[in-house]
Amino acid sequence: QVQLVESGGGLVQPGGSLRLSCAASGFTFYYYAVGWFRQAPGKEREGLSCISYTAGSTYYADSVKGRFTISRDNAKNTVYLQMNSLKPEDTAVYYCASRSYYCSGPNPNDYDYWGQGTQVTVSS
Repeated sequence: QVQLVESGGGLVQPGGSLRLSCAASGFTFYYYAVGWFRQAPGKEREGLSCISYTAGSTYYADSVKGRFTISRDNAKNTVYLQMNSLKPEDTAVYYCASRSYYCSGPNPNDYDYWGQGTQVTVSS
């Protein structure tokens, strides 16, 4: 049974940091790229970042470039999203998703498996 489980969300003040985790099971994680997306109320799902299966390539949306860092630990079947300098506009439900081998950019339709999401709220 394929599963992606996000964790690490919560409430943080503007300028603060959070690290999200995406733990995978039920498939050969090593052969899959993993992306992070977010969706705020009333908005479309936005592609933020992606890391290829070997971690040889990464992608960042302009909205998070320089603030967010994606990484993976294949031994732990886990991908991380380190989020720094958080802003109120980063408030959303954050999802991880996977597709085979390589990242394809920010289109959610290109990803096969999805987690249930974790809430991130940036507020003072």
